[in-house]
Amino acid sequence: MKGFARENLLLSLCGLNCGLCTMRLGGYCPGCGGEGNQPCKLARCSLEHGGPAYCSGCGGYPCEKYQGFDDFDSFITHRRRDADLARMERIGEEAYCAEQREKVEILQFLLDGFNDGRRKSFFCTAVNLLELPELREAVRRLTAEPGGDSRPVKEKSACAVQLLRQAAEARQVELKLRKKK
Repeated sequence: MKGFARENLLLSLCGLNCGLCTMRLGGYCPGCGGEGNQPCKLARCSLEHGGPAYCSGCGGYPCEKYQGFDDFDSFITHRRRDADLARMERIGEEAYCAEQREKVEILQFLLDGFNDGRRKSFFCTAVNLLELPELREAVRRLTAEPGGDSRPVKEKSACAVQLLRQAAEARQVELKLRKKK
């Protein structure tokens, strides 16, 4: 969108974690405010309101533009958007982005070593919805597995999926994108 640019391409204006999105990872989307990004009603709104870095920085947040926004997911889960914006406001953008960079590294670790060709969306969703301590523990357990890298990728993938699902079940988190009905 003309005139709309952002420095932080990991976290969108509205709170989606662009750094953990399958579309961005695949090179199909530059992220919110990246060169060539798609027009967005929230980006237009930001420009009209003086360009707050995040919607949560606007005095009118949350506004009517958010009605129904989180009812279903796009290529990335919308379930943590409000909580992630609140966390970023609470701990600061720098600390939040450091956490996001670590999540991006964990996601890349999973995709590089454990993706059997059918797990990209699952891993993106899991890394988005699970907390860093849970993700770190899953990585620790995956790297400690007997046989490590010599196992077939399908077997390693199944192990990674099982560990992430167990962590999600413990927190009562569903690791599926919510489709529009």
